[in-house]
Amino acid sequence: MDRTIKNNTLYFDGCNTVELAEKYGTPLYVMSETAIVEKCKEIRDTFLNKYEKTRAAYASKAFLTLSMCKIIEREGLCMDVVSGGELYTAMKADFPAEKIEFNGNNKSIEELQLAIDYNIGRIIVDGLDELDLIEEICKEKGKKVNILYRVTPGVKSDSHDYIVTGKKDSKFGIPLDDEVIFPAIEHAIKSPYANFMGFHFHVGSQLHDNESHLKALDIVLKLIKDTKEKYDYATPELNIGGGFGIKYTEADHKKPYAYFLDPMMEKIEQFSKDIGIERPEIVIEPGRSIVGEAGITLYTIGTIKDIKGIRKYVSVDGGMTDNIRPALYQAKYEGIVANKAEEPKTETVTICGKCCESGDVLIRDAQVADVKRGDIFAVFSTGAYSYTMASNYNKNPLLATVLVKEGKSEIIVKRQSYEHMIENEIIPDSLK
Repeated sequence: MDRTIKNNTLYFDGCNTVELAEKYGTPLYVMSETAIVEKCKEIRDTFLNKYEKTRAAYASKAFLTLSMCKIIEREGLCMDVVSGGELYTAMKADFPAEKIEFNGNNKSIEELQLAIDYNIGRIIVDGLDELDLIEEICKEKGKKVNILYRVTPGVKSDSHDYIVTGKKDSKFGIPLDDEVIFPAIEHAIKSPYANFMGFHFHVGSQLHDNESHLKALDIVLKLIKDTKEKYDYATPELNIGGGFGIKYTEADHKKPYAYFLDPMMEKIEQFSKDIGIERPEIVIEPGRSIVGEAGITLYTIGTIKDIKGIRKYVSVDGGMTDNIRPALYQAKYEGIVANKAEEPKTETVTICGKCCESGDVLIRDAQVADVKRGDIFAVFSTGAYSYTMASNYNKNPLLATVLVKEGKSEIIVKRQSYEHMIENEIIPDSLK
């Protein structure tokens, strides 16, 4: 366990969190390298090393820095990007181009040109006109690229509606209506500028049940069978996405990767034997499950407002600018007063941020020790979608990020200054 308590103080991957707050300031993202590596090892042990012809592409939208690129490369994983900015970050970190796949529902021409110039391993085509754009670029550049079609299996998952992606009414993927998907498949197979590798699907995020994965798999396996029968074409690859849930609170019943992957692999193996094809290479896209629990956020407590008989508000020096998920998804978190970690939790309070928004609440009805101004509060499991979704709302600077490992800490993202925050703003001559 990367979180321990010693001398009434929270430690994270061997580091005293109060000392981290004093050294680097707050609010502060803290990422455990040990925890990230442990999740990568679980993926290798239960998937990559267990099954031949498999890959794991880290879904970098969960948390992406230059340092994270280096960790993922060192641990032997590929990378999934969804924007030109994520691709550029991977490129600046010298991440191997052949190990990058590019997702996204509306890739620009400039993004596709960047991907093709860099010779990335896969482009996941998300719409009917995207292949046309790719062909135009490849024709101009004299290149050929590997593509997969992201399809919409029409499966509803048990998660927040904003992070359910596999249902038919979705902005993601190509619908599986015969008159839509089969002409697209024929186009891809015949294209002189694309190697059609197969299909990709993703059913949603933060899932604790494998039912929607298995239902979606059945649908896409039928598509593979139909493609073989119609075009005598055995697709060499299948990307089954990610979405594996993590533990945010005690209510979350996290499952190991094997819970999702073993029954899917069993089904794929049997299917391939039944229809007489070589089993496709199988790719997964874990993101949150690798970094979610590997991160905490440290805050300093400020104003405390006790509304008798109603609620006690405990304000921290961050909030929705560094973690939008509670406001956006009603996401639940747990935390602790880091400098009073062993003291009895005698109070019920609401941990709120400093933004001018009533919805800027991080944790409602948190059970905490007696809190005072200046205490350090740690929110757990903030490693995914906190740093990457942060904003400058109310002109609050972006946080620093520290990587910790076995009692040592290093800055991997500098704290944004006020000067840096406004460096792209200009006053035109007409206002001078």
